[in-house]
Amino acid sequence: MARSRSGYYSTIEYIGPRPRKPKKPSFFGGWVIVVIAIIAGFIFAKPWIGTLVAAQNGPTEAQSESLIRELQASDLMGDRLAAEALKYANRGIAYDSAYYEIAYPNGDIPRSKGMAADLVVRCYREVGMDLQQLLHEDMKFDFRVYPQLWQSMSPDENIDHRRVPNLRRFFSSKGQVLKISRDEKDYHVGDIVVWALSNAEIHIGIVVPGPEGKSGSPWVVHHPAYDTVKWENSLFDYQILGHYSYPVAAQ
Repeated sequence: MARSRSGYYSTIEYIGPRPRKPKKPSFFGGWVIVVIAIIAGFIFAKPWIGTLVAAQNGPTEAQSESLIRELQASDLMGDRLAAEALKYANRGIAYDSAYYEIAYPNGDIPRSKGMAADLVVRCYREVGMDLQQLLHEDMKFDFRVYPQLWQSMSPDENIDHRRVPNLRRFFSSKGQVLKISRDEKDYHVGDIVVWALSNAEIHIGIVVPGPEGKSGSPWVVHHPAYDTVKWENSLFDYQILGHYSYPVAAQ
């Protein structure tokens, strides 16, 4: 401290770094950073936004129609079957598991109703194969090799082909049994997949391509209980019990 001539202490001497004048904030600096961040966010987030929207709303009708045209132009059985499955997904079929008395062969319940097995049967009919008749004839030949789950004493052409365990048995004996894995590369367009659901029921669907941008991934068309038909990326959502190709491709 410094003393005055009168002997009293006067001003307080400051010890420390010299004060500096505050800098004026840069108007452009802050705004430039914000603008750059917004632009970068838009560029990198745009693909994710599209994916999220597709996940919420499902593939568009235009995506479905484009893929159907492409698959129908193919000579491969699996592609044609997948095309019919995608067409089926657009029909607004209401879930119905009730027993119906129907014609034989080529019998069907009301076209506006159905369940998982009906989807598979109807799609195969569109490519020239009547699973109602094929399965019924095989059950007449050897009824006891099929699941005995419904207290039936003999085959019933009204319902047997509408039961997933029966379809699973038919595909495993008359089709090609394929590898079960969690690898997408093992699943091909037109394959049949059977799942075990969390409620212990058995479910069935058809492998199809994903929509634009995901066409290399195996999606499925299936008809969940008490819901509408779905075209979605749910192949590995449940335990896979069976993986088949039918008919067996000619060597």
